[in-house]
Amino acid sequence: MANIRKRPEVADVLIIGAGASGSVAAKHLAESGCDVVCLEQGGWVDNGEFWGDKPEWELMSQKRWHPNPNVRDLETDYPCETSESDVNPLMYNAVGGSTILYAAQWQRFMPSDFRVRTLDDVAADWPFTYEDLEPFYDRLDVEMGVSGLNGDPAYPPGKAPPLPPLPIGRIGMKAAEGMNKLGWHWWPGPNAIPSRPYGGRNQCVRRGTCLTGCPERAKGSTDHTHWPIALEHGATLVTGARVREITVDARGFATGAIYIDRAGREREQRANIVIVCCNGVGTPRLLLLSKSPRFPDGLANGSGLVGRNLMMHPCAIVTGHFDEPLESWLGPAGQTIQSMQFYETDPARGFVRGAKWQVMPSGGPLGMRAAYGGKPIEEAWGVGLHRTTRKVFGRSFEWGIIAEDLPDLENRVVVDPLLTDSDGVPAPKIVYRNSENTQKLIEFHVARAQEAMRAAGAIDMSVTPLMRDCGWHLMGTCRMGTDPGRSVVDEWGRAHEVPNLFIYDGSVFVTSSGFNPTGTICAIALRCVKHLIAHRHEQMAAE
Repeated sequence: MANIRKRPEVADVLIIGAGASGSVAAKHLAESGCDVVCLEQGGWVDNGEFWGDKPEWELMSQKRWHPNPNVRDLETDYPCETSESDVNPLMYNAVGGSTILYAAQWQRFMPSDFRVRTLDDVAADWPFTYEDLEPFYDRLDVEMGVSGLNGDPAYPPGKAPPLPPLPIGRIGMKAAEGMNKLGWHWWPGPNAIPSRPYGGRNQCVRRGTCLTGCPERAKGSTDHTHWPIALEHGATLVTGARVREITVDARGFATGAIYIDRAGREREQRANIVIVCCNGVGTPRLLLLSKSPRFPDGLANGSGLVGRNLMMHPCAIVTGHFDEPLESWLGPAGQTIQSMQFYETDPARGFVRGAKWQVMPSGGPLGMRAAYGGKPIEEAWGVGLHRTTRKVFGRSFEWGIIAEDLPDLENRVVVDPLLTDSDGVPAPKIVYRNSENTQKLIEFHVARAQEAMRAAGAIDMSVTPLMRDCGWHLMGTCRMGTDPGRSVVDEWGRAHEVPNLFIYDGSVFVTSSGFNPTGTICAIALRCVKHLIAHRHEQMAAE
């Protein structure tokens, strides 16, 4: 899809990054009449490129469609130095960003997630509440085409999703049997995947290949849900544009960005307002690279918090094997049912906060998580592969455990002194270690998930206490707050030190919750951009 409209020399708004938050911002700004330019270092991905409907799918998932950019190693990627990290960051650069490869679990945070300091005396409270964000959650459910069942008792009452839930299948039914025996909470999981045709997208056919792209053009990736509308309303999208610096003037206002195109030429796009939407790794990387005499430690980094407080949601997996066919290759890949039974803090457990569980299919012969690796060669190939396949293929499912990790100043993104991307731009280095609280939390939840598997009738189980390739959820590195000394942006995403610089992605998160964050990233982006639109004349006057 191309946008042939002439690009403005000075845009009203420049958005850097065409992923989840950038897509939401572009759509709504363009609809409001703003001159919008978006720079995206990746390109468009055609759904015909995905391998989920082809026999080679599981093999291709281990390279071309691997979620780890260090493994995928495309020109559009940037490498990440991870020798000091317990978890690998996962992402995808393209129009639609990581929604191209995400599982489309469309979660809301719980009301308690915005008040962890008040409730648990840890971390910090958010500068707004669940109730403040609720209307934007509601709106995004419609824009994304969420399938789900209203009435989950874990949440306050609210509007129903626009589509009925996807089938929970045999694996969901089997998991629910165990939860019912124990008297534990479960509910059909909401997904940004249409259970019937919706908004020009097709109905899900349950291939279960969501994590390597949807060949059916069903999954709610923002290249389909938001960008067509943004372009129709006049937004300009520049692909293949690798931004290396946000520029500022003598007053300390952002003036635009310098980027490198695919011919290797350095170009500049000027703008009155700059919005950064490059994820919790890419955004601090860009700000730290954008040094100037006024900002010697990186743009908007007077607090020293740019890159700090990285949260990545360490994930554990408990796989149960059953002596009956469960059709456990069927999708959706991300979740059929979910549980918040052990989500809130219980002081008797010896740690704070909790985790959300979700039932996931175990996939094909190589396993749905073949791309994530980790098995010894003798188990993954040859006789071991055949033995494992006979045991688990179609007869197992997974309880995935998303552990809330709390912000820690020492978990951070820095600029690596040696590693660069294919254009010579310095790459990020990830420093990330699980805390003692996180370790205790994971151990507790793994033990409970094993109980759930036994109650469901599992004849055998295997446990992965920490997936190395699980860092999809990149949060916290440019946190929001009211105190400029303890945060980077305010509650509207506006940088405390740069009046016309905004950040809308997961880096603004104060805490991580135990939920898949894309729905909240988008809701925050919508809340922020609606505020910007309502006050844009004041913003322009400040220029």
